[in-house]
This record gives sequence, C-alpha cells and structure tokens, in this order.
Amino acid sequence: MQKTQITVAITGLNNADNPGPGMPVIRSLRQSEHFAIRIVGLAYENLEPGIYMDDMVDAVYTLPYPSLGHETLLARLAYIHEQENLDVLIPNFDAELYSFIKISDLLSSMGIRMLLPTHGQFDARLKGKLVEFGQQFGIRVPKSITVFNIGELSQSLHEFSFPVVVKGKFYEAYIAMNAEQAHSYFYKLAAKWGMPVILQQFIKGQEFNVTALGDGNGQLMGAVAMRKTYITDNGKGWAGVSIDDEQLLGMARQIVTQTRWGGGLELELMKDDSTGEVYLIEINPRFPAWVYLATACGQNHPEMLVQLALGETIAPLDHYDVGKMFVRYSWDMICDMSRFQQIATTGESIQYPAELSVLA
Repeated sequence: MQKTQITVAITGLNNADNPGPGMPVIRSLRQSEHFAIRIVGLAYENLEPGIYMDDMVDAVYTLPYPSLGHETLLARLAYIHEQENLDVLIPNFDAELYSFIKISDLLSSMGIRMLLPTHGQFDARLKGKLVEFGQQFGIRVPKSITVFNIGELSQSLHEFSFPVVVKGKFYEAYIAMNAEQAHSYFYKLAAKWGMPVILQQFIKGQEFNVTALGDGNGQLMGAVAMRKTYITDNGKGWAGVSIDDEQLLGMARQIVTQTRWGGGLELELMKDDSTGEVYLIEINPRFPAWVYLATACGQNHPEMLVQLALGETIAPLDHYDVGKMFVRYSWDMICDMSRFQQIATTGESIQYPAELSVLA
C-alpha cells in the first residue's frame, strides 16, 4: 500500500528522567502503516534530547514559552508553517495545551489540523476540580482540597490523616508523612509550577494507568491499561506491563463517552488494597510518555489521532496484546557542538530536505 506523505509537528522532545510524550509519539508515527511522515520537532529548551535524534526528527524549531502569550506562539507557528507546510500538529505538554486550544481555529484556517479537547473539557479535569468532576460523572475520586497559600494549607491539613499527597498544579506529587513535610512540598511545588497546590487523600494500593483516544464525539477509539512495575523517585513509571482489566477500561470508556473527549488522554488510577475499589486520581489531557507500549500492543493511538485530525473515518480498536512490558533506559548520544550552537543561535535545525526525509 502506498503511503500518504504528510508533515506532522510534535512538541515534548524532552526525554530525560521525567520524559515527555513527544518521542514515543514520534516512534509510533514512524511505524505508521498509512503515512510516510516528515517529523518537525518543536522544542522549548536547547538541550531537549529529541533535537539531536536524527533518526527520529527531520527538522527542529524552537517555540516561545506559553507565558509569552498565544499571539507570539501563533506568529512563530505561522513562520514554521511557511517553511514546512505542516499538515497536523500534536502538542504534548499540559502547560501548553491551553494556548494551542485557544488558537486551534486559526491554525485550522491555515491548514494545520489538531485533535484537542475543548477549553471546557480541559478545565473540568484540572487537579483542583477533580472532586466536582467525580460528582458530575459518577466516578470515584479521592478527597482533594485546593490551597492557594500557606494559611489555607495549614487549615486544610486538619481535614486529612497522614500520609497525604501534595500535588503540583501541572506536574509532580509527593507523599507527606507529617505537616512539616507537607509545608516543605507546598513551597517546592508552588515555586516550580505556581499556584494552586492540591492536597489529596492518600490511597494505599496499586497504581494503574490507561492511555486512551477519544474522537471528540463520544466515541472511545482505543484504550490500553498498564500496571507500573517500577516507579522512580519522581513518581514516574520506568517499567510497566499491559494488562486486561475491564474495570479500568470501563472507566476510560465512561469518561470519553460522557465528556465527548477529543484527542489523547491518560487516566491515573489507584486500586485500594483493602477494598479493591478503583479511584481516579488524575486525568492528563494528552498522551502519556509510555504511549508507545500501546503501539507495541497493537493500538497505534498517535497514528489514529492523525487520521482523525485529517478527517478520516476509522474504526475503534478494542483488542490489544496483554503481557507486553516496557523498560526505559538511558543512552549517551554523541553529536557535534555545532548542532547545539545552531539551535541555540538560530532556533532551527534541519536534518533532511523535505523531499528526502520521508525516504530516510
């Protein structure tokens, strides 16, 4: 079958100890059965490892931080589009999604397609609104309180028994065993991610995750459940195995159907050791960094997202291989210093001519 040649831009090229989803999304797209894809990487930092992975990324452009405003982001993307003629764009960071949703119609008018949740869907699953989300959709969630200052933290801690989970606005979470630790984590998370900080009931049990894709019309297009088998000090899964658990997959189906979610998402879940009850502890509004496990299990969610973004009609997938595992590893890449200088001074790094990259 002759593959269709397209160009896809992807963020999330950081691939260090807290990896972004960009590289596994690219790896999945490289294995597409339908598309020959020129990959344009979009980076915020000059040392994001994906910039230097020549076998994965054909061209790289830097992006302005979301804090500089969506007009600045739109102007930069318009320039990149002039150079690369983008067909699809897949943002992979929580912190950038609000800006991309805001300019999605303008990008669409330029010919750049995306499949993203709406602002309403994005806001409804915020960590600070998880209790309301659970009440609205009939999903079991742990008790959570959002705090904006140290006084509210001290007062709210009386509502919990220790240990308690202290979570950042976008990323990171710590288990505090006492009030002193909770105060320390509060300052650490507030300094790094800003306000608010979320206190959440600690659930003693096994952690599970589901990566899923919604078509934006209430249809779950695919879902793969995974049990983490090794977790880093940062709370990130470094190894995991695909499992078949209808309770977990049913929750993904319920959320996508009821919210009419559009795009990739990840559910973070805890199964209580004592009761067996499953709690939804977080919804990440994009693919997880382990999404390539789903591809290896027979569900290529990034490829399906591109097909949906381009308006193609595809059938949902409900089967996948169980018992496949992933284990992450670190690798020292070697490249010339000139590559770093190029991206640092020009904000661009082109590896292959567009007409040759799809053959590379």
